[in-house]
Amino acid sequence: MAKQKNKNEPFDIIIIGAGVAGLAAAMYAGRMNLKTLVLGESPVGGVITTTDMVENYPGFKKITGLDLANAIKDHALEYKIKLEEDKVTEVKRIGSCFTLKTEEGKTYQSKTLLFATGTRHRELGVPGEKDLANRGVHRCALCDGAFYKNKVVAVIGGSDSAAKEALVLTQWAKKVYIIYRGEKIRAEPVNQKRIEDKIKQKKIEIIYSTNVKEIKGDNKVTAVILDKPYAGKKEFLLDAVFIEIGFVPLSDLAKNVGVAINDKGEIIINRNAETNVPGVYAAGDVADTAFKQAITGVGEAVLAVYSAYKYLGENNG
Repeated sequence: MAKQKNKNEPFDIIIIGAGVAGLAAAMYAGRMNLKTLVLGESPVGGVITTTDMVENYPGFKKITGLDLANAIKDHALEYKIKLEEDKVTEVKRIGSCFTLKTEEGKTYQSKTLLFATGTRHRELGVPGEKDLANRGVHRCALCDGAFYKNKVVAVIGGSDSAAKEALVLTQWAKKVYIIYRGEKIRAEPVNQKRIEDKIKQKKIEIIYSTNVKEIKGDNKVTAVILDKPYAGKKEFLLDAVFIEIGFVPLSDLAKNVGVAINDKGEIIINRNAETNVPGVYAAGDVADTAFKQAITGVGEAVLAVYSAYKYLGENNG
């Protein structure tokens, strides 16, 4: 495996996904002298690049998501790996190798695969959501919050991610509402305290046990329709909504090579980041680990590369 340098030979490992898990995997694969290709869509770095501030990655008390992703990418590129911004559209097993095709019409072969494909935002599924996308319907406070200076906006959702989106939006918006179907938001303690502080400052207000049934507006968002009255009305006037209701694993490509998926659509892995298919691994948010963080995804990716390294050695890679 390590001696293989012929450009016509298959890659030792192809990593599908260029988020922090995929980039960390590439760095370790490079260190192990594996012939390595990373295929990822823009932006390289994945979802974390849209995160304002990361405060739970060991070694960095505070770092932006973009800076963290770039640091891991730069580290990976210290080694002889290949990084391509392209979308994988097809994966097949042919003989002892995997064949991949991309949106740009390229074809690659590899002896092992690592799925670090991550997730996509879950859709609310209500009228107006798609029609008003990027015209008041958004999914990234850091990307789009500055457009709503001194405006009234809402975050839909009650997770820690939703809480962080709301906190980011307070930098610009006059008032931020959190609209959540549950009875209590599920923020980490540090973010819960920050939310409470913003509530005292009247910058944030939470509307509990309420669902958004429709997003209204012609060329831009003007209101949402709630499933129960708030302040006496179901129509709630807003300038924008930021939807943060969870994620859907991007595991369809893995299914094509027989990888086992759970009922949530996540790829099932063991402690070594191995799937049920020999030579195929998964790491990061697409995997079925319960606690999904950048650091856990990076750890899974490192284990995956080590498992691939052993596999190649045992199979005359």
